[in-house]
Amino acid sequence: MSLTLQIALVQTDLFWESPKENCNQLTVQLAELPNTVDLIVLPEMFTTGFSMEPTKLYETMDGPTVKWMQELAKQKAAAVMGSLIIKDQEQFFNRLLFVEPTGAITSYDKKHGFSLAGEDKVYTPGVSRQLVHYKGWRICPLICYDLRFPVWARNTVDYDLLIYVANWPVPRINAWNTLLKARAIENMSYCVGVNRIGVDANGYEYSGNSIAIDYLGSPLTEVCEHKAAVLITTLLKEPMMATRQKLGFLNDRDSFVVD
Repeated sequence: MSLTLQIALVQTDLFWESPKENCNQLTVQLAELPNTVDLIVLPEMFTTGFSMEPTKLYETMDGPTVKWMQELAKQKAAAVMGSLIIKDQEQFFNRLLFVEPTGAITSYDKKHGFSLAGEDKVYTPGVSRQLVHYKGWRICPLICYDLRFPVWARNTVDYDLLIYVANWPVPRINAWNTLLKARAIENMSYCVGVNRIGVDANGYEYSGNSIAIDYLGSPLTEVCEHKAAVLITTLLKEPMMATRQKLGFLNDRDSFVVD
């Protein structure tokens, strides 16, 4: 168990529908990563960009990107997480993988398909959240459009850290900034959002704005727009737990069941 967790938020441009180029680029980008980092967070669909072509881009759970993530986690002695297109039992998923240095994998399938882009028509939605137990931290990983649905993120299980990976475009970046802060405040939890930069093949522009926020809504990293960066921050568990105990806001949360 660790009372601290050092996280690297990896904000990067993505080569369109080119897993090998993206993995090679990330390998270079992370070459000088400090050996103190516990968790590396990559964007949504970090191998392809936000593509609606799963039939030609899918990988499997024993495919090259999963193996690359496992090797990176082993080399860096840090967990690696990000989402990619996975085919599983003849269905396609926007699947987030949390890969530990041991090679162990926890997966989360995106619940809310982005209907404006037709994601809900080509990817099977997830049916449950996942809670990752890592170094004594309870981590809830979610994906992009999930951010707009606070009930899905509600802290009913006393998680310590909420993480969103995303391809969130410039026209709606104010919502990204606002909702990440709201999720941190309402759930009395650290909240991390990692978004890509650049312009994809559909002409959508991404500014990044990756950020880590504490349990009271205060930013822990500087605003970083339109440039590649690896933002590193250290989370402290004891102050968060003390604040939760002092204020007691989570004790007054509503009970509900998600269908």
